[in-house]
Amino acid sequence: MNWRDFLYFSKGERQALILLLVLIAAGSIFLVINDKKREAVVVAATQPRYIVHPENAPVPRPIDRAEKPAKPQPVRSNRLPRRKLPGRESVRRDKLPAGSLVELNTADTTTLKKVPGIGSVFAGRIVKYRALLGGFYSVAQLREVYGIDEERYLSLQNWFYADTSFLAKLAVNHLSPDALARHPYLSYKQAYALHQLCRRKRRLDGWENLRLLEEFTEADHKRLSAYLSFQ
Repeated sequence: MNWRDFLYFSKGERQALILLLVLIAAGSIFLVINDKKREAVVVAATQPRYIVHPENAPVPRPIDRAEKPAKPQPVRSNRLPRRKLPGRESVRRDKLPAGSLVELNTADTTTLKKVPGIGSVFAGRIVKYRALLGGFYSVAQLREVYGIDEERYLSLQNWFYADTSFLAKLAVNHLSPDALARHPYLSYKQAYALHQLCRRKRRLDGWENLRLLEEFTEADHKRLSAYLSFQ
């Protein structure tokens, strides 16, 4: 038998052989393509992801755990520095220097506000109470001004003195009970009793006449003696 007989194929065998070779080639190509896709998936999973295109992405720098972290930079504010109000400095400059003395019965609100610790409110209250009293015969009477407690009074007492020649006195022999009762140290009951005594005696000569009235005590004498006139 000749060796060529082994390589002889019929027409049907040749067609089957060609189909088999085509299938083998197609399978090989499919396996190669599939292997490349798997490799691409594995590489993509291990590489860092970027929002930008990979060719434009920065190269990730390995983390050095021994490297000290950078200090945070202070955040700069866009706010402008706060400006000092000109009024505050002018108010401080307007205050009297230490050691100054203010006459309590003639000082107006402007002068009173120059004393450290006294503003517009307290200056107004002092002037109003002074008008009701007829003037201060003692600096200690500042304690009676509304809002001036002991602590505030102690900080104010060395800034004032009181000149009693400026006191406005009550003409006991000529005033009605209503007029007398407007004084902070006199109640209406005391004013009425004083008026009735004046009518009985027609004229009061001094505080000795008031000792006959039970409505007046020694404490009243100390407070009122500077404000009562018996002329």
